[in-house]
Amino acid sequence: MHTASTTVPIHFVHNLFQGIATTLAQRKHFLAQANIPFFLLEAPHGRVTVLQFAHLYRLLANEYDDETPGFFSRPLRGGTLKYLCLSLLDAPNLRVALHRFSQYFRLLLDDAHYQLQINNNEVTMRFIENALPQGNRVLVHELMLKLVHGIAAWLTTEKIPPLRISCAYPQPQHSHEYLYFYPCEVLFEQPETAIHFDPKLLQKPIRQTKHNLSTFLQHAPADWIYVSFGERLLAHRVRDYLSELDQTGALIQQVAEACHMSVRTLSRRLATEGTSFQAIKDEVRRDFAIQQLTGSSVLLSVLASQLGFEDLASFNRAFRKWTGSTPGSYRRGLLQ
Repeated sequence: MHTASTTVPIHFVHNLFQGIATTLAQRKHFLAQANIPFFLLEAPHGRVTVLQFAHLYRLLANEYDDETPGFFSRPLRGGTLKYLCLSLLDAPNLRVALHRFSQYFRLLLDDAHYQLQINNNEVTMRFIENALPQGNRVLVHELMLKLVHGIAAWLTTEKIPPLRISCAYPQPQHSHEYLYFYPCEVLFEQPETAIHFDPKLLQKPIRQTKHNLSTFLQHAPADWIYVSFGERLLAHRVRDYLSELDQTGALIQQVAEACHMSVRTLSRRLATEGTSFQAIKDEVRRDFAIQQLTGSSVLLSVLASQLGFEDLASFNRAFRKWTGSTPGSYRRGLLQ
């Protein structure tokens, strides 16, 4: 899956504004700079691309000099992530790097910390808030867990497939998105938010250098949200086929053949992963449509044809079902 063609629910944008004091005019300004239509804030099923979200994140981080905008009582000033990574690059292996990671945040934060626990069966990295969370803290937990996972994968230049994920919050409405966050069991309402993985991974050497750090920082936080894994779900493979090969209109028979299995087997395995071929196909078409509406001037009729719809009316109905608005409304929102 490519970050550029992936979208996230509007919940990400709402919660990003939650911890900082902004006027209506300021929000409109930030959203316009990130190329996000303002009306999406009132659209329950609205979506933005990962790149739009990442752009908005960086705008707020720079404006408020806080690389975790309003997440904590003490801001993490510009350069925090850079110096964190610099402190990890000369670690001999991932074990030492993760220990340094947890100690780094212990020094910086008053109201939260990471805790690394190692035993024979699994390694656990916990993100723990020291006081009872006030307000909706789901995005904070999601991004802080993705941060440690994304940095670990970047440092080793290898996949870090988790054994399971624990979430210290109730199952959110967008929990189906976690199918693309983590290809593993996800448990909600747990004592702590944590990622659990194989202890053998701790011996992985650190392969990154300072030379690659600037690129990594420039892409933050987009590359952390949908970080790839060594063991991918079939749903990931189907999505890749439909998006990378420009096969958004492909039939299930074509995809099953490409995956070297029968239609029945494909359907059964996707069902065990909690999804279906049509659901994935609609996700790919939805994300491609939003990407094109955001970054191109392609005619709506042409876009409808590219996505495999019989006519513009069919595309309008589908897009409204996916996002709560028509493609025309979405594009006009960008111009307001």
